[in-house]
Amino acid sequence: MIFKPKFNIIRLSQWAVVVLITLVAMFPVVTSAQTDVVDPASTTSTPAMASSTSLVANFSLIAQSGLLSPSSQEQLKKEQNLRSEEAARLDNYFTKWDMPLAGYGQVFVKAAEKCHLDWRLLPAISVRESSGGKHLMNNNPFGWGSAQIKFKDFNQAIDVVSDNLCGYNAATAQYYKDKSTYQILWSYNGSVLPEYPNEVLAIMNLF
Repeated sequence: MIFKPKFNIIRLSQWAVVVLITLVAMFPVVTSAQTDVVDPASTTSTPAMASSTSLVANFSLIAQSGLLSPSSQEQLKKEQNLRSEEAARLDNYFTKWDMPLAGYGQVFVKAAEKCHLDWRLLPAISVRESSGGKHLMNNNPFGWGSAQIKFKDFNQAIDVVSDNLCGYNAATAQYYKDKSTYQILWSYNGSVLPEYPNEVLAIMNLF
């Protein structure tokens, strides 16, 4: 008698590949370059994507692999389109006002996905703190650490500050982990400027 398993091993393996690719997208490998503190004279930055492959690219890879059902592929396509739309809205705003952060829309969107931050939060903070990178020091468009913390480029600044707002830094997690957008903004600068959270929330509505 030939044993016939009740589950499809091939199909199970296919889904394992999907899960693996998704995990790689969600939890990118952190390189030493993302945590280096560098000389403030190093101000060159480009809109190149951050150190890991973008979520959009990974979702496209999954969809093209033929491992998902048509309905699942359609859902992935909708999510990809939504991310592209969000990134475009940020880039359009930054471009309209001639802000140096134009071109970083997808970097912002991907950073927010790490812990489901509002995708408009970091961009709005950058507008409030530095006019979208126009007026800054140390490649720090967020005024993070009273603008004294030095970043190699905008990619690193977005990555590090988003990690903190996600609660991934043990030193700051008590202020940001599992907090609402308003609570995050209050911890960010609201205790100094009580109107700060509402100012940033108003900017968020402009994107």
